[in-house]
Amino acid sequence: MTKRALITGITGQDGSYLAELLLDKGYEVIGMVRRSSTTNFERIAHIQDRLILDPYTASGDLLDEASLIAILREYRPTEVYNLAAQSFVQTSFRQPVLTGEITALGVTRLLDAIRIVDPEIRFYQASSSEMFGKVQEVPQTERTPFYPRSPYGVAKLYGHWITVNYRESYDLHASSGILFNHESPRRGLEFLPRKVSHAVARIKLGQQDQLALGNLDAERDWGFAGDYVDAMWRMLQQDQPEDYVVASGQTHSVRRFCEIAFGHVDLDYDDHVVIDEKFFRPAEVDLLIGDASKAKASLGWTPRTSFEDLVTMMVDADIELLSGRLRGIS
Repeated sequence: MTKRALITGITGQDGSYLAELLLDKGYEVIGMVRRSSTTNFERIAHIQDRLILDPYTASGDLLDEASLIAILREYRPTEVYNLAAQSFVQTSFRQPVLTGEITALGVTRLLDAIRIVDPEIRFYQASSSEMFGKVQEVPQTERTPFYPRSPYGVAKLYGHWITVNYRESYDLHASSGILFNHESPRRGLEFLPRKVSHAVARIKLGQQDQLALGNLDAERDWGFAGDYVDAMWRMLQQDQPEDYVVASGQTHSVRRFCEIAFGHVDLDYDDHVVIDEKFFRPAEVDLLIGDASKAKASLGWTPRTSFEDLVTMMVDADIELLSGRLRGIS
């Protein structure tokens, strides 16, 4: 029997990589489409003809449980991956209520829809290292106490615990991946790593001269999104649902990211990076570094892409993207 997966947030970075992975494994993949005048299929354009993206039958919204029930009844997926969220930390400070409605309560609506339609559906929730926030221990594991430092982190924590609650209350096969920062050339420009790689490409091509950033000493555990979606899939293949930290186990500063990115194109970041306090967070998280020992032991998962390879991959992709646009103009 062909497995069928429903992905919310399929047009995002993780959704596009996960859709590729599942298609390669022979799945039928349904992408939940939120009715919007600005829907962007750019990240999945190369596989769009292999996906089910019906704007009528696959239309759904995490703000509307009835639409979630309808899409589950229409397609009867065997697996559901909830990757949709208001996922930008900075925005969550400006729009905390909306962030809560989508990123927190949206998870409840989807879990409840699964409980009503088919409790045998296997569910994946995209949790986040931002739930650790003001970290209580280093490195962080599945047992580390949470202390979120942003409305986004708080909303993700609600989504995480409601997944545990539905798993224990209704015997759902519901697992959460506590993913640490993961990037790629498909990352949105509002996220720092892509902001840096895109700016490096523009500076190298003579399209800008400076890059304004916030705290260069902030450190993160960065990995490649294409590696991390494999862990998501592996979680839903287990006999028992559990929660897993997914991380590289290494930490690097924003400054180091800049050094590698600018150095890759023979530039010195000191000549181009300027500090702008408006990019500092109202409450900064501490040292986020994950211990993925459980995922490695139980899932057989390990990251394959090094930090240096990730940074240079992103810079190369943005140079290619911008060079192509320049050729199109000339």
